[in-house]
Amino acid sequence: MQVYRIGLAKWTDKLNASGNKARWSKKGSYVIYTASTRALACLENVVHRAGEGLQQLFKVMVIEIPDDLVIEEIFLEDLEEGWHKYDDTTYEICQEIGEEWLQRKESAILKVPSSIIQKESNYLFNVQHPDFSKIKILEIEDFEFDLRIKTN
Repeated sequence: MQVYRIGLAKWTDKLNASGNKARWSKKGSYVIYTASTRALACLENVVHRAGEGLQQLFKVMVIEIPDDLVIEEIFLEDLEEGWHKYDDTTYEICQEIGEEWLQRKESAILKVPSSIIQKESNYLFNVQHPDFSKIKILEIEDFEFDLRIKTN
């Protein structure tokens, strides 16, 4: 299966996790966020880069997840109503789920619903899981955000 990650060109030569806090991970947890499509990866960047601008040099990482890797999944129906909102309470709920997955170390990949388009999915990588080394970058493509996309 292929998944996608759009990032600043200088950070797309390898799969790195920043350890920054995000919806499904607390600060200090090393998780890589990817999307099921290039379009969703684009939208995720737009909402998370608001105010930073999108006119820098970006690349798309096309990433291969081997078919034999276990993928755990968080189902939309198992989440509390309003889980997708952008506030500290909902982030804490999702972060607890993500942190529990990281601590169990039963899989290198967690499939979660996108908070932007809930029928779409993001795939999180636990970089400290032994199977993470099997996930590979297939290709790095140039990417330009359309000038009509507004960031603020």
